[in-house]
Amino acid sequence: MPSSQPSTPGNREENEKSTSPWQLPTVQIVLAATLLAPLGVPLISPTLPAFRDAFGITDAQASLLISTYFLTGIFLSPFIGMLADRIGRRAVLIWGLVAFSLSGGAIAVAPSYEAVMVLRTIGGTAAAGIFITTVTLIGDSFEGTQRNTVLGMNNAVLSAGAGLFPIVGGALATVSWNVPYVAYLLGLPLALYAVRHLEEPDHERDSKGFAYLRRAASVLSGPDALVCYGAACMTELLLFGTVLTILPFLLAGDFGMSAFAIGLVLSVTEISSVVVSAKNGWFAQYTSNYGLIAAGFACYAVGLFGAWLAPSPVFIAATMLVLGAGLGLSMPAVDAAISDLVSTGLRGGALSLRNSTTFLGRAAGPVLFAGLAEVTGYYPLFVISAIVALVISLSIASMSVYRTRRHSAVRA
Repeated sequence: MPSSQPSTPGNREENEKSTSPWQLPTVQIVLAATLLAPLGVPLISPTLPAFRDAFGITDAQASLLISTYFLTGIFLSPFIGMLADRIGRRAVLIWGLVAFSLSGGAIAVAPSYEAVMVLRTIGGTAAAGIFITTVTLIGDSFEGTQRNTVLGMNNAVLSAGAGLFPIVGGALATVSWNVPYVAYLLGLPLALYAVRHLEEPDHERDSKGFAYLRRAASVLSGPDALVCYGAACMTELLLFGTVLTILPFLLAGDFGMSAFAIGLVLSVTEISSVVVSAKNGWFAQYTSNYGLIAAGFACYAVGLFGAWLAPSPVFIAATMLVLGAGLGLSMPAVDAAISDLVSTGLRGGALSLRNSTTFLGRAAGPVLFAGLAEVTGYYPLFVISAIVALVISLSIASMSVYRTRRHSAVRA
């Protein structure tokens, strides 16, 4: 069995040369855990109208099915990251998988709206542990463009699941709104497999308590870190606000589409994301991570403007291909850039803050956009979102150009 911990510089270099990363048990377990992550929202997003009708609630209340899932992750992710840096990535990932599966599966028999919200809160906390440890394990194990390659494949797997699960969720929801939650139980056999095959990578554990926090604050308060965290938050705010919340209601209300048909449209977003994410390492050979992030936001702007102009669901689906390409460019680059900023002893904490900002965007997006839609309607929100994405793209691109010129001047 090939070693799953190419963690020290020499060990990592030797493994990268002699072993394909896809053969490493750590990478296989990480990708499998990542594939389960879209069970959290993409699987159930097409069921929002059915969930709303089953409990007789408003659109905004139904959107809490998504937002509640992320609320605890916003606040607890930094502590989960500290835990991963102190006791190890392995334990956090395994217990996260167990809690994620049990809390999600229990929703299938939840007796009330309030019970569903409680279980979603537990599941969101567990999901935070999974998100943090999977990306941290990749950051520990690889460097340079190979890190982009594996992070890109990780995002491709995430996107593939996010593309497939809306179709599955929409189909299962035709039986009942709660049937999709049975799929969460798939995490239990993966947790058992990880117990046997997942090894802990080497990483620094030399800082505790306030010393850890001081080190993290000194590294992560700079402009580069703020750009990464801001990009992560805004990506999820726009994605979860427009594509995963407003778009299903628009397609159901304006075009009379079923949950299954809505799932098909949503899944299109992930097709180009899978392809582009898988090639992120190749793109990283020609531009910086910040250049990739800027290009990603430019794609968001094009896709959202296109959705505003699209006259039919077919055209809307086509614009989502462009938006999906943006996800494939930006998200692996964000994680790679953050991993580059810190040592292994702080990596769990650094990526946990990325997870907090990600969850903040995911939690705020559905509630914010559903509330605004009651005042503005659906279509104006696509225009506003596109303008915001374009401004962010131009700002990050300007920063990237400035950094490149400054470094060139220093070398000269």
